[in-house]
Amino acid sequence: MSDPIDEFSFLPEQAAEAGIHALAPRGERLSLTLADGRILSALRYTPADSPDSEPVVTFLHGAGLNAHTWDTTILALGLPALAIDLPGHGDSSWRDDAAYVARVLAPDVAAGIDAWTNAPQLLVGQSLGGLTAAAVAASRPDLVRELVVIDITPGLDPNAGARQIRDFFAGPVDWASRDQLVDRALAFGLGGGTRRKAERGVFFNSRIRPDGRVEWKHHFARLANAASAVPTAAAPAERQDAVASVLGESGWEDLTAVASPTTLLRGDRGYVTERDAAEFARRVPSASVSVVPSGHNVQEEIPLELGARLRAMLGAG
Repeated sequence: MSDPIDEFSFLPEQAAEAGIHALAPRGERLSLTLADGRILSALRYTPADSPDSEPVVTFLHGAGLNAHTWDTTILALGLPALAIDLPGHGDSSWRDDAAYVARVLAPDVAAGIDAWTNAPQLLVGQSLGGLTAAAVAASRPDLVRELVVIDITPGLDPNAGARQIRDFFAGPVDWASRDQLVDRALAFGLGGGTRRKAERGVFFNSRIRPDGRVEWKHHFARLANAASAVPTAAAPAERQDAVASVLGESGWEDLTAVASPTTLLRGDRGYVTERDAAEFARRVPSASVSVVPSGHNVQEEIPLELGARLRAMLGAG
């Protein structure tokens, strides 16, 4: 595919595909230099008829994704929104220590919300972003009016549905072209169901190096590739990849410490099982739990329904 004029030039096409007839919002790339010199990047969307409005919803994506995974949901939402590239993903800096766990990521995310919003947010996180959102809500309740966690719980089995994602990224670390990445995504049943959608996803999630080779923007591909090269019997500790490491007991501690209203949305074909959801309800009895007709990436599979749910939470109909 040819490169677009800018990263927001896909929005009218995405709106048309989804049957959304409103004017596309204005998109803006934001950048924040953190205390240690790393960069946190994000996308800010404002409705065409109120370009100066401040975000009311902040979105955090899952492992191996980036802020653009929320594009169609934000189009359906129709409200000013912020979507943050988690550290190690998108245009945000990689971490030298590869510590992509919720409590480590949360301070960076909180710094971004502090810098880029002016009121407590409806904070929405999917997968790794959901656990990170819980850590933000627990540690910085002043930033969060309501929490939505999508298709993740701390007790989820990393060797179940999540294995597909790990295996997908455990391939080569660079490629001759983006078309090769598109072919790989489609071979794994990923990419949104059509080649055009897969092309958009690969464009947002990859970059061309100075030597002309293409690599994933996120750090997880390198981590997964390195882990796959370590024999299980020889060095089991090295195989505790990032997907598994975010699912420990600290996640439950964060969720039980959240003071704001909390909702778990799980896909009926996602990674969270009925047993996982029951454990969530037991540990966080004040939270709501809803099942939606989707797989793990709810924001990409049913963006119109998700956008409508979030509007309703904000009293916007």
